[in-house]
Amino acid sequence: MDMITQFIARYRKEYDFYEQACRMAAQVLDSNLQSAGVRAIVTSRAKNPARLETKVRQRNGRKAYATVEEVYDDIVDLAGVRVALYFPAERQEVGRITKSIFVPVADPKEFPSAAQPTYKKRFSGYWATHYRVRLPETLLNDSQKRYTEARIEIQVASVLMHAWSEVEHDLVYKPLQGQLSEDEYAILDELNGMVLAGEIALERLQRAGELRVSKYDREYTNHYDLASSMLEMAREKLAGLNIHESVIGRVDLLFYLLKDLGLNTPEHLARYLTALHTDFERRPLAEQVIDQVLSEDTARYSVFEQIRVLDVPVVALSASDLPRVTQSEAIGQFMSLWIEYETMIRDYATSRGAPGIGVPSSRLLRLVDKVPEDVMESAERLRRFRNQLVHGMEVPDAEFIRLQTAELRVVLDKLRYITAPKREPARRAPKKVKGSK
Repeated sequence: MDMITQFIARYRKEYDFYEQACRMAAQVLDSNLQSAGVRAIVTSRAKNPARLETKVRQRNGRKAYATVEEVYDDIVDLAGVRVALYFPAERQEVGRITKSIFVPVADPKEFPSAAQPTYKKRFSGYWATHYRVRLPETLLNDSQKRYTEARIEIQVASVLMHAWSEVEHDLVYKPLQGQLSEDEYAILDELNGMVLAGEIALERLQRAGELRVSKYDREYTNHYDLASSMLEMAREKLAGLNIHESVIGRVDLLFYLLKDLGLNTPEHLARYLTALHTDFERRPLAEQVIDQVLSEDTARYSVFEQIRVLDVPVVALSASDLPRVTQSEAIGQFMSLWIEYETMIRDYATSRGAPGIGVPSSRLLRLVDKVPEDVMESAERLRRFRNQLVHGMEVPDAEFIRLQTAELRVVLDKLRYITAPKREPARRAPKKVKGSK
């Protein structure tokens, strides 16, 4: 048995492992893309053993593999995920989400690359980004930890580009009926030009949709419409800035919040977009709007808490050992205490002549006299945890939330003591001097 045959025999035994790894990666990525309002078709596949053998034998002529392990190191797409985007401009958003979920094992590969094309082309060829990643342990339960060993290639391109690439790849790189003629190569190049023109049309279609859903005499019907409208309004307000899909954030949660509060129209959204700041890496658009909606009325926290509790991913790769109701109770306890903390800081800031709008920041907290540095550090850490709880992709387990609640209670007690009105010390009556009346 030669070395290539040994490799294929071993891969056939491991085929289900790679199939399951890429399936889980596709499911969690698809769930997160839906949450961010990105329209895409996400599929997965493990490399077909018969096709893989043909590929490895072709590459062996150049690589001269010495061991089975060398073949495994060289073939990076045994487990593959394909993201076929409706709108090509959303590649950046998919990249941001991919990097936030998975563990990278190499730098992303951008196409077209600087490599020489296989045949003479008039058009630029394949436009895509490939990510090589692993599943993080945090997404897996104990029985699934072994899947972190699988390298997964995630290919991101438009639906049109993926279709053209599939045809070109099978005809040019895996010819089953001999070398193509010059005329066939020219037709493939011509089709590539049509695909590139089609991508321009898709971008125009996306832009037209954004303008349509931003009309003021309608309600948003889904979070995809809301995402398009929010981008259009943000671009209009912050003219000159390159605002793209990667700054959206959890628009699905924002959609359900606005819908439940009866604020699900462009008129209401425009009001909340007046106070945008431009540090979108720190605070995505949806999170900024959610914070403003919640800060208007603390009673809205209970509405948002219910949305978060119902925010169950389409596919959960790991299950908490605690029942869902226990986790919900832990969230409720923290948020109830946070409302008390937020109200106290805002009221104190207002009494000092400072605007108390939004989530209490370090700047507002410094208005409180003589706050110990350890309390400042705890308050800042709890603010970040609150943001994670409200806006994060995953809800922490109940025990961790309880620990944060206990820390918040200590901070709140110390701040109550510091901000409480101080009583003047009782004045003693002056002693009478002997002989005085």
